[in-house]
Amino acid sequence: MTLASNDWNTAPIRHVEAAGTRFAYRRLGPTSGVPVVMLNHWGANLDNFDPPIVAGLATDRTVYAIDYRGIGRSGGEPPLTVAAMASDMVMAIRELGLEQVDLVGFSLGGFVAQQIMLDAPTLVRRAILAGTGPAGGLGINKIGAVSMPLILKGLLTFRDPKTYLFFTSSSEAGERASRTRELNRARSTLVKMLMAFSNPEVI
Repeated sequence: MTLASNDWNTAPIRHVEAAGTRFAYRRLGPTSGVPVVMLNHWGANLDNFDPPIVAGLATDRTVYAIDYRGIGRSGGEPPLTVAAMASDMVMAIRELGLEQVDLVGFSLGGFVAQQIMLDAPTLVRRAILAGTGPAGGLGINKIGAVSMPLILKGLLTFRDPKTYLFFTSSSEAGERASRTRELNRARSTLVKMLMAFSNPEVI
């Protein structure tokens, strides 16, 4: 059993050629077990994955994260549809030599994960969809209307738009405490759910 790396922050950025594009990715953990592929949220790159979550998942398997086309250090122009993003990810996963994977899709990544399961069902063993929903689901059609004002607010206040997209408003001190609690709960829940992937009795 060999280690791909032991620290997400220092794991080297690698590249794989697929679908005529050079995709950037990182990997972490031992080369054993069913690999996990993490699919990121809108506007995020490899640096936006939470290192403690990745480290928790990588205790007994390899964790991969891939930048979408045109995002981060991946080449090309960003796709305009979820279907195109999913097609890219399927081809990149296969070019990495992965025959079957578990998926973790967060927000937009959840849309992509669902499309992958429709398009390439034998490629996916299990999936966790976090902070996302199905096409046509309640409120999904309002994502643009809700997010664009918050993105503009971030630009006007010189703050990362994710400050407003992912956290509720409060006093500065309360906001920091609330973020810490939310992140700790999310980390704990996600790691527990994904550790269950290794348990054959869990469906």
